[in-house]
Amino acid sequence: MRIRTPADLGALIRTTRQKLRLDQLTLAKKIGVSRLWLVEIEKGKPRAEIGLVLRALDALHIRLNATTRPHTPKRAETTVDIDRIIATAREPRK
Repeated sequence: MRIRTPADLGALIRTTRQKLRLDQLTLAKKIGVSRLWLVEIEKGKPRAEIGLVLRALDALHIRLNATTRPHTPKRAETTVDIDRIIATAREPRK
């Protein structure tokens, strides 16, 4: 599953918790947080403490695998030499 937003992560936590047949209070106690904290995470709270989130993932046996996308270099910007263009335009035509 690709996680792109806090809401995606919250949905993963909620779905996994439910598959394991854990209620929010039981999981919250296992993590060492309040039930309200877990409710907010499952809703996709964007500013959760990363250490607690990692603890929640560990309690649910969810592993994180980080991958990087291949770097695609930006196209080189084309530079324009305006002085050369003007000089060429001023040259007499043959």
